[in-house]
Amino acid sequence: VQLQASGGGLVQAGGSLRLSCAASGRTASIYSAGWFRQAPGKAREIVAAIVWSSGSPYYYDAVKGRFTISRDAAENMVYLQMNSLKPEDTAIYYCAADPGSSLWEYWGQGTQVTVSS
Repeated sequence: VQLQASGGGLVQAGGSLRLSCAASGRTASIYSAGWFRQAPGKAREIVAAIVWSSGSPYYYDAVKGRFTISRDAAENMVYLQMNSLKPEDTAIYYCAADPGSSLWEYWGQGTQVTVSS
């Protein structure tokens, strides 16, 4: 599975961005997809995940109510709608896929999100 993330950029606090992740290859093997982020000097952390078949989402507490993960299974796309952005959301955002092994085996290249105060 190959993943290509896009949609990052510079936005003011309170603004919105929508990240996209295009999956290709053996997409039928995807059990769940997720978005992670890594801020400078910090460990990578999960932001949101979604079960591919059902669309059931999971959210990290810090983004609940502000971020929405969705997927278009027919187009093999995963999205992260980010609203009410805060400076602490600044990070490189990565999309990832789990083929049912409970491991995030596939990773996209990352897209930079910068939120200015």
